Amino acid sequence: MAALLPFGEAASLHLPQSGIDQTAARICNFVGQAAHECNRFRNMREIWGPTPAQVRYEGRADLGNTRPGDGRRYLGRGIFQLTGRANYRQIGNAIGIDLESNPELAETPDVAVQTAAFFWRTRNLNLVADKGEEDRITRLINGGTNGIADRRQLVARAKGLFL
Repeated sequence: MAALLPFGEAASLHLPQSGIDQTAARICNFVGQAAHECNRFRNMREIWGPTPAQVRYEGRADLGNTRPGDGRRYLGRGIFQLTGRANYRQIGNAIGIDLESNPELAETPDVAVQTAAFFWRTRNLNLVADKGEEDRITRLINGGTNGIADRRQLVARAKGLFL
């Protein structure tokens, strides 16, 4: 629970702007998914091995990683592990922060919440949460079902706090 404290002020400011605070289903799904993605709010930066998957970030045009070193420079950061030069540019432009030039800013609580709220809003996850489609939220955030049992458990724990 102590890991959440640095995010409180940012969450109270940015989650309402995305409508995440409007229903218990939204807030519980957001908190549960977020807790999984960033190791219970302890890791705002992807742990770099590099693993084989991380090595594949290098040169991935679909992520905008077109320059040598982009894979590591634009590794996963923030609550939902923002990854890739193009994503840093897009979300940075949307929130008014130059994340492409300063990717480490995505690790700060305020920017981590802003990027997560932007991601949530632009993928219409409020509607998915309102329909109770928790596994679909996992697929839209993760691209698959990685960690789905843990995500389900964390969403259930959030419901225990909020409902």
